[in-house]
Amino acid sequence: MLIKTATATGQILNFMVAKTTGMCVLNSNGTVFWGNFATVTPTTNWAQGGPLIEREKIESYWHIALECWSAKCNDHLRYGPTPLIAAMRCFVASKLGDEVDVPDELT
Repeated sequence: MLIKTATATGQILNFMVAKTTGMCVLNSNGTVFWGNFATVTPTTNWAQGGPLIEREKIESYWHIALECWSAKCNDHLRYGPTPLIAAMRCFVASKLGDEVDVPDELT
């Protein structure tokens, strides 16, 4: 199912981030794993999302008028309720586009 990166959250957004690395596994209960099967949570875990933000040079700031976080990278701009969600939406959009095909089990 195609999901817009601008509105993706939770496991769907985590799956999208993992998909950009080419190292994701979806188990039977819909949990996304990365690399050596550590749980993928870059949208809530700075230890996973932070290095992506640093490596990709994603800019993040509080958007006063919209009252949400904004993130910009590679000519993409995304918003979110937290800096990690905004940054991961931006990261995915810059790598995979505005819509990403995700397994039906995640929706």
